[in-house]
Amino acid sequence: MALKYELKQKEVWDGNMAAAHALRQAQVDVVAAYPITPSTPIVQNYSQFLADGYVDGEFVMVESEHSAMSACVGAAAAGGRVATATSSQGYALMVEVLYQASGMRLPIVMTVVNRALASPLNIHGDHSDMYLGRDAGWIHLVANNPQEAYDLTLCAFRIGEDERVRLPVTTNQDGFLVSHTAQVVEPLQDEDAYKFVGEYKAKNPMLDTKNPVTYGAQTEEEWHFEHKANQHKALMESPKVVKEVFDEFEKLTGRKYNLVESYKIEDADVALVLMGSAYETAILAVDKAREEGIKVGLVMPRMFRPFPYNELAEKLKNVKAIAALDRSAPMGTTGALYNETAGALMANGYGDKIITNYIYGLGGRDTTVEHILEVIRETNENAKAGKRVTDLQGFINLRGPKLSFN
Repeated sequence: MALKYELKQKEVWDGNMAAAHALRQAQVDVVAAYPITPSTPIVQNYSQFLADGYVDGEFVMVESEHSAMSACVGAAAAGGRVATATSSQGYALMVEVLYQASGMRLPIVMTVVNRALASPLNIHGDHSDMYLGRDAGWIHLVANNPQEAYDLTLCAFRIGEDERVRLPVTTNQDGFLVSHTAQVVEPLQDEDAYKFVGEYKAKNPMLDTKNPVTYGAQTEEEWHFEHKANQHKALMESPKVVKEVFDEFEKLTGRKYNLVESYKIEDADVALVLMGSAYETAILAVDKAREEGIKVGLVMPRMFRPFPYNELAEKLKNVKAIAALDRSAPMGTTGALYNETAGALMANGYGDKIITNYIYGLGGRDTTVEHILEVIRETNENAKAGKRVTDLQGFINLRGPKLSFN
């Protein structure tokens, strides 16, 4: 039996340590992982917990991230609660197996520390890896600070393992900006955290030899469509479960999470849409812009998949102009968050909004309050004109001549 880990009411943890403690408290049966910056400390801390007697589960070191996710799939199919962590190229190497995990409906939890994708090599944060996995059939939650990285990792187990969902879940946090930034975190005690997560209930485990089952069977045109449609249905209906889990977590901790977070959006003429640690920077920019008389608000999808398009459109229905900020290289089109926002508004009858796209923070480039304030001022010019008078897509804090597209 694992030793009890004595926690203070308030700890000073970075995002990696916060995620590692959440994995420990969830009493994961198997963690299989391969180290990669900046997520390495998550599994390093977890393995230290194991060595010190605070974890009863297994830690499996493998030779690559492809093997790590493959081991997770095997352990989950066998009937265990399973988790891992990765970043960037490691995430890219897992992609083939991510589809196996979701298609087999295995509720694996993966704590992703977001980092740029090479080339050129870069160890710092952007959302390229999160965007890479958006169609892999996983639920993607976004944390803005260490407290949220801890909270959402606990919630991820409840969400993914719910019988109405049974899908894998990632919790995303920005590389270094969250993963290596120490802040005060208020953790649950071990028994309270485990009571919230609950005992794992295996479904059709392969090690139940009295009830043999097949995982990952080949299906061609006769049944493949039905399998994928059923998987999509579970993903599309998962927000109901996410809301329930968030509500229960709020009752336990007092910390409230929503499908779409917002700040001063109720009376706004101008809105910013973004995800990740820049949300907290943007709050400061919104306050400064309001001192200038600009009625601006801020919106952040807490989930990237399934995308909360109805809830996002409801938040934005009264604004005149919107700037969607993407922290990933769009490579030949507008950014994914811009596209999702535009689609959400069109689907809900709000196609009259003026929407522009900004690319920021690639490879860990600083994005300051002043940078975001300039985006707000430009977007306000669109709102005042009643049409787009700025470029469709701009790059923030890019060296050299201004880069923009129409």
